[in-house]
Amino acid sequence: MQVSETEVETPTSVELGRRVAERAERRLLIDGRLVEATGGATYPNVSPATGLVLGEAAAATADDMRAAIAAARRAFDETDWSSNKELRKRCLTQLQEALEAEKEELREEIIAEVGSPDMATRNAQLDWPLQEALNYPIRLIDEFEWERTLDGGGLFGPRNIRKVVKEAVGVVAAITPSNYPIEVILNKLGPALAAGNTVVLKPDPNAPWTGLRLGRLIAEKTDFPAGVVNVVTTPDNDVAGILASDPRVDLISFTGSTAVGKHLMREGAETMKRVFLELGGKSALIVLDDADPGKAVMGAMGTCQHAGQGCAINTRLLVHRSLYETVIEQVTFAFGLAPVGDPADPGVLTGPLITATAKEKVLSMIEQAREGGAEVVFGGGVPENLAEHLADGHYVQPTVLAGVAPDAPIAQEEVFGPVLVIIPFDTDDEAVAIANSTPFGLAGAVLSGDLDRGLAVANRIRTGSIGVNGGMFYSADAPFGGFGASGVGRQCGIEGFNQYLETRTIAHRAPGA
Repeated sequence: MQVSETEVETPTSVELGRRVAERAERRLLIDGRLVEATGGATYPNVSPATGLVLGEAAAATADDMRAAIAAARRAFDETDWSSNKELRKRCLTQLQEALEAEKEELREEIIAEVGSPDMATRNAQLDWPLQEALNYPIRLIDEFEWERTLDGGGLFGPRNIRKVVKEAVGVVAAITPSNYPIEVILNKLGPALAAGNTVVLKPDPNAPWTGLRLGRLIAEKTDFPAGVVNVVTTPDNDVAGILASDPRVDLISFTGSTAVGKHLMREGAETMKRVFLELGGKSALIVLDDADPGKAVMGAMGTCQHAGQGCAINTRLLVHRSLYETVIEQVTFAFGLAPVGDPADPGVLTGPLITATAKEKVLSMIEQAREGGAEVVFGGGVPENLAEHLADGHYVQPTVLAGVAPDAPIAQEEVFGPVLVIIPFDTDDEAVAIANSTPFGLAGAVLSGDLDRGLAVANRIRTGSIGVNGGMFYSADAPFGGFGASGVGRQCGIEGFNQYLETRTIAHRAPGA
């Protein structure tokens, strides 16, 4: 009897993990070769959903990291990579085609090692960046204004010819997080490589296989010269820290926590490294008194997706007091319907946190908020009735907190878990003040029945990106980054491309002058 596609049973995370482990890449990419770590060192890759060890990844040593840096330095200094635009286009296009050919294997790998729900891979986790993250900078290689001539001759008259030239910075250390690994990796590598830089990629130790797969594809499916891209995985912070201290690295491109970003900035200062830091957030969704409460609920549900592990998620819901009780009731009801469980299940919205440590941190922050007077109106603990194979996974219930003061720690600090705080306000000015009261300024949103009013409020929020009435800012051509503790610089867009470029001004006298 023929079995229809809808009758095929979805694998559990245990079964998916076994399948992914059979084909996972465990080797480093250094100087064009796939290699074991020095001495054959490895470390375990643990499933967030089950707590089981999926397999191993290479644990790079200090010698491995220095070899990767040396390879990237040599490739930048001794090959024509930085000046050969046609080669860069060809190699990036080959990488795009190789990723598309293994898209479904990559999807399963992300679900298995990251604990990302299958649902999330259909948008920002995989499908969206695969569509744009390399293709946009590939187009920029032809469309970007690499040179421009300045008008007139400046102080020395029209016979003094001046031009401004953009060129690659040099060796880029790309350090990426575990929550959206391939999304961040591609949005760093795409512009860095298209601009003519060479790269040492250091994926998060909790999501090594997606980065190592990329290394295999580069080695086996593309014409990238040896050393242009190196992929080095390690659980050792001292080994990773070499990227910040080694003078052969010109730029640090980091996405992760604000604390680590500050550390990298300090370490990089000794050798005057340029830094791009995309850091934490405590974004606010502001619901004005003329807004539709139902749309507020839809916006709040983003806290549940991928267990709230997103820097730009709106984890503060600021609601006009006239709608406050209604929104609390509707959000609580909606959170109760959020499917929590095995990320391999296509119907699940909320999967596990990445590690047991992350789980305990989130639970501790909820308890501290409770002790500080917050009301836990939904969730607050570990989900009940999880399937047996998920018992050792890193799960926290989607949680709604009310009665939270705007200056309370839970309303000021990034939780990085499925925790939403709901805060009332009385005037537009008060909403703006509360939204701007945290050290962060990464993203946010405003809902209003009057678009002009919504835009006026949005323009007063000190944040790098903001949506009004459901507007979506995410795209490879849209610069993304934050104010204050949310980082330095921008990723994506023309502004993000410029992060990876140096500027040179050249002047000469006209012939015969």
